[in-house]
Amino acid sequence: MTRAKLAATLAALLIPAAALAQSPGQSPAPAPPPADPNEVLVDELVVVARWGGPAWWRVSDADTTVYVLGVPSVAPKGLDWDKQTLERRLAGADEVILPFNNVGVSAVGVPGALFNLMRLKGKPIEDSLPEALRSRFVAGRTAIGQPAKRYGYRNELAAGILLISDYRDHAHLTAADPGKTIARMAKARKIKTVSKTYDLGPVMGAAIRTPAAAQRTCLVNALDELETGGAGVRRAAEGWAQGDVITALGAERGYERCINATPGALKLDARLKADQAAAIARALDKPGHSVAVVQLRPLLAEGGVLDRLRAQGFTVKTPGDE
Repeated sequence: MTRAKLAATLAALLIPAAALAQSPGQSPAPAPPPADPNEVLVDELVVVARWGGPAWWRVSDADTTVYVLGVPSVAPKGLDWDKQTLERRLAGADEVILPFNNVGVSAVGVPGALFNLMRLKGKPIEDSLPEALRSRFVAGRTAIGQPAKRYGYRNELAAGILLISDYRDHAHLTAADPGKTIARMAKARKIKTVSKTYDLGPVMGAAIRTPAAAQRTCLVNALDELETGGAGVRRAAEGWAQGDVITALGAERGYERCINATPGALKLDARLKADQAAAIARALDKPGHSVAVVQLRPLLAEGGVLDRLRAQGFTVKTPGDE
């Protein structure tokens, strides 16, 4: 397997987890939902934009402002939204900080990542599921046009994450936009962009400890999201486009709950927030203005990006202050 193909496979799984194979018919009860680092939001930051269009927050010191656009973690492909405010803020911007949500495999990590990926392979996961869950899984994958062999993994967490990824592709939902569109706009204006890619190797190493009950929780969450359908995501995205932050935060979050089931997930989440806050703080070192793009929940959560920047003494203004 080439490095490019391996990276693509891992990206589809995002954070695959390897564990000992369960014997057919084994039925671990789902684990209690793991702590969700983005469930509790800072109420005073969740404000509807006054002028319509997507909501912006502002972080500033004495001589610099970073305009922060909160974006959905998943949205319909081709979502139409008003880019006028973005166009104005790109004019003269020193840099654009893109969402820190890229994953990859370093050259030195390829052998280990490949080994862990191969440990996941096995018979179709549905063969080892109890009847009720098996029926849901078969119905779900059939609805999105996928064969049983597509989910030939020993690990329910990996199967659940891949199922959600396939469902979102089938439903024409994407995690790449609006960030991808904004990156393209910045490039066309020759504005420096800041992004970060995280190595999946260490995450996969930690994920091998995922217990069977947590795997089952992930798979159930995956099926819940698939069965709910894309209407909630579309409604949330439409709310986002109109500056309605509360509606924008209402999308189903089965994928995120799957990720939280893995050992090390909370630590990685905290690192992502700290890195994004640090990137914004560095942009504030230089007089002028910049633009940052951050997913909504990590932006607004307690201990999130804006909460961290306020704790560092920067001024944070909400869309209601626009």
